Amino acid sequence: MQWIEAKVTFTDDNQLPIVDLIADAFYSLNAKGVVIDDPLLEPGESWAPDAVERPDRPAVTGYLPVDDQLESRRLGLEQNMARLAGAYGFDYSIHYKAIDEEDWAESWKAFFWPQQITPRLVVKPTWRDYQPGPGQAIIELDPGMAFGTGTHPTTSLCVQLLEKYLRQGHSVLDVGTGSGILLIAAAKLGAGRLAGIDLDPMAVAVARKNLLQNRIDSTRFELICGHLLDNITRTFDVVVANILAEVIIDLLDDAVQVIEPGGILICSGIIEARLTGVTDKMASRGFDIVDVQKEGDWVALAGRLGPFERAI
Repeated sequence: MQWIEAKVTFTDDNQLPIVDLIADAFYSLNAKGVVIDDPLLEPGESWAPDAVERPDRPAVTGYLPVDDQLESRRLGLEQNMARLAGAYGFDYSIHYKAIDEEDWAESWKAFFWPQQITPRLVVKPTWRDYQPGPGQAIIELDPGMAFGTGTHPTTSLCVQLLEKYLRQGHSVLDVGTGSGILLIAAAKLGAGRLAGIDLDPMAVAVARKNLLQNRIDSTRFELICGHLLDNITRTFDVVVANILAEVIIDLLDDAVQVIEPGGILICSGIIEARLTGVTDKMASRGFDIVDVQKEGDWVALAGRLGPFERAI
């Protein structure tokens, strides 16, 4: 498959919120493999000495599939960037470049290194070496063309909440599973039955490969290609959704039917400006907000479903 690399380079004194907002714009367009160039990045202890060099200017790059929606996605990106620049007062430029899937996969690997996302869990690319410390568990991951490497705050915040609220043997549903990283994290943390759903059949294939790579028995998990909660007929102790705020708001109408009474909903992909809309909708559907975690402008929530809400 052919892809278009869309790189947004910008100049701004307050870099972090702008980076997150541009990345959010890419995710809303279903871009694959969003990469952030951060001139202030300090390589971690686990990075190799030949890690990718620090860029001169901040930038966010996303990969758009060459299909019948390409032009509408490009237009959407350009409109979103004009809106953000007007609202936050920064200069930017967008550069497009055609790229083959094989070239994309190889160039992406240069940006992905082992990262500790909680005290217990380290995400390690399958092509990197890493020696785990005492008590650490390794998530082996090859994201391919699917979203989810653990390096973005939305993913790491979800994993931190899973570590906090998941109990041994809990069943877990991941809505918008992407690379399968949250299901793998749940398995490493002691989950029982696992299920993931994603609209992208490529993501479903990647997730399956990653789950098996982490030695999770195929009898423990089910992966479904579908929209949000379509075709989900069973209930779960924990449901996690690392998607956009507006999609979470839509999801909440049906979420109460797939969560056990007293179960936990973990959701992320929420920028702080959209937080109230999500919490208000959660409250209206019977969820008590039990945790709010923030990193930069990103927010993740955990809500517990009241005992009688599934009958609504």
